[in-house]
Amino acid sequence: RRPRCSKFASVTAYDVGLLVLRLVLGLTMAAHGYNKFFGGGRLPGTAGWFESIGMKPGMFHARVAATTEVSAGLGLAVGLLTPIPAAGFVALMFVAAWTVHRHNGFFIVKEGWEYNLVLATAAVAVAALGAGRLSLDYALLRNSAISELLHGWWGLAIAVGLGLAGAIGQLAIFYRPPAKA
Repeated sequence: RRPRCSKFASVTAYDVGLLVLRLVLGLTMAAHGYNKFFGGGRLPGTAGWFESIGMKPGMFHARVAATTEVSAGLGLAVGLLTPIPAAGFVALMFVAAWTVHRHNGFFIVKEGWEYNLVLATAAVAVAALGAGRLSLDYALLRNSAISELLHGWWGLAIAVGLGLAGAIGQLAIFYRPPAKA
């Protein structure tokens, strides 16, 4: 009797669950960035909105946000260097929560920061747990020297540390809230 292909024999519900979570989070974020590039107002409309909330220069931030959303989203979806795209989620969602949503309270129904928190936290959890066996991290890097940096305490620290550093740096350098009317 011929043995079954053992390549997927070790795939567990844990791995499938991580894949589903990565795909939903990642493709949602990538779609958000795609919309900045190609949706309604495209980059010029997004740039005007960034200017209006105090992120200047607007076109620079429109390009950076759209590019980061697409690349972090796709990176998380395929599970490639997972803590780095997760850091992108943290940075994006922290800046969004701070500049747009913090004055509106917690709940998203009132334009609060609830959604930002859920996306960033879920991405950090994936970075801590690792991308699982159904990922490029596993397929390409499982036996490499950097494998240990792609999950566990290192994954968590990279996602949170790099994400917060990026967000705080961006806010400190570029955010100038508009004067209240």
